Amino acid sequence: MSISITEAPVLGVAIPQPRHHVANRITGFITKRFFVVLSSVFLAFVIVSSAFPQLFTRIDPYKTNPADKLLAPSAEHWFGTDQVGRDLFTRVLYGGRATILASLVSLSIAFFGGLLLGVIAGYFGGVLDALFMRGVDVLLSIPGLLLAITIVTAIGFGTTPVAIAIGIGILPGFARTTRSQVLKVRERSYIEAAKVNGVPVASIVFRHVIPNAIGPVSVLALLEFGSVIMAVATLSFLGFGARPPAAEWGSLINDGRSYLVTSPWVPLLPGLTVVLTVLSITVIAQSLKKKGNL
Repeated sequence: MSISITEAPVLGVAIPQPRHHVANRITGFITKRFFVVLSSVFLAFVIVSSAFPQLFTRIDPYKTNPADKLLAPSAEHWFGTDQVGRDLFTRVLYGGRATILASLVSLSIAFFGGLLLGVIAGYFGGVLDALFMRGVDVLLSIPGLLLAITIVTAIGFGTTPVAIAIGIGILPGFARTTRSQVLKVRERSYIEAAKVNGVPVASIVFRHVIPNAIGPVSVLALLEFGSVIMAVATLSFLGFGARPPAAEWGSLINDGRSYLVTSPWVPLLPGLTVVLTVLSITVIAQSLKKKGNL
């Protein structure tokens, strides 16, 4: 008769887990968060390839070759070629640089501008609050895309004007979110204690108010990132963006829409890139928001 003896773990001594157990945990995490992991990998590729497109292609995005026009996707041309023989994959990579950079500029304008207005209106209140919020209400009553089109028409066409116009268009939402958070923070006991002790207003705002109010604004920025990319692509599609032969995702879709029936890869592959990028950002943002990490 055989007796198996299991040694009891010694308190305070870390017992290493078997490798297969660690592998199972990693596999379980990836399976449970499959779409989040996939979205993160795809978004990382988009950002890196947009910032450094030369790492993924050696082809000149502006070089035309009429003899190779409208070639279907292949090993040589992953996304095929456009109507003048330019490599479409290369154009999408370089177009991503312009589109994502414009989106980041728009978000920066909305984030910092909205933070400034929201902090002033929420902390000081009174006439400044009423004045700023009435202006915000007026801007919120106008559809964001229509407001952006109006602004870009007034200041001129191009990638930079599009970024500025969209940033101003979404700024009111950031201002209102910041104000609502500041109104909560300014009633906290430590803010009252700082005032009683004679701490300067600037110190209170930058050391206490902004750090405690910036969390929801950061969440909003991430949630709006996908919408901003879509807005930049839309304005570019409508012809408000960079002038040819410069590549932007929206202009690439616009250039290929005449070939939707005969050469569908020309408009569809850049469009699919935009959709997958926005979808990836949305999946990641919703996951982080649900877990409360932001």
